[in-house]
Amino acid sequence: MKKVSFTLAAAGMFVLGTTTASAAMLQEEAAAEASKGFTQVLKEQFIQGGPAFMGIVLLCLILGLAVAIERIIYLNLATTNSAKLKQQVEDALASGGVEAAKEVCRNTKGPVASIFYQGLDRAGEGLESAEKAVVAYGGVQMGQLEKNVSWLSLFIAIAPMLGFMGTVIGMIQAFQKIAAVGNLSASLIAGDIQVALLTTVFGLIVAIILQIFYNYIIAKIDSIVNDMEDSSISLIDMLAAHKK
Repeated sequence: MKKVSFTLAAAGMFVLGTTTASAAMLQEEAAAEASKGFTQVLKEQFIQGGPAFMGIVLLCLILGLAVAIERIIYLNLATTNSAKLKQQVEDALASGGVEAAKEVCRNTKGPVASIFYQGLDRAGEGLESAEKAVVAYGGVQMGQLEKNVSWLSLFIAIAPMLGFMGTVIGMIQAFQKIAAVGNLSASLIAGDIQVALLTTVFGLIVAIILQIFYNYIIAKIDSIVNDMEDSSISLIDMLAAHKK
């Protein structure tokens, strides 16, 4: 009886020790996972997604960010103090005439100054010619503001599509393995499904990042275009007053 009790006690101690060790190992693994930084986890998940589709998705992000940064820099440089420019042009018209106003516009950067210069350059041909020049050159400047923005919208559309394509291909591979083996095993298809879902996640992340930049750029363009239109009307009014 004592031997049986001793055996049961020893077995209990062994099971308890094994359970404690397993729990300690799980806690250590959880702590190791928690200690990993966000970039490290992102890198590991990116590698697990596979180089084929993840590389193309990453290329979309790099090219999209390059276009977005270039446009943001260009638009910020194109933003000018239109109220100050209008006042300077009006003062120049009153003191030195059209040539003095053209000199002010020539020394000022931005689409508004360029439009002013074209309108002043045609002022000698009449208000109608000046207005046509302002409208025509305004269209040219608007095209310059919107340059390459269509590429950004293309990358926003392509990135999630590539992710979804990777998901579909991963699911196809998973079902092909099931068909080849003949039974359904979670461990057999878990890897393919994980890769499939990772491509979708990263495609959506890229699209979200680029969409934020796209909306900012569009809002900036709309602001500059509205400023151009308002300033163009002010220029025609100033020329009309100068002709009197």
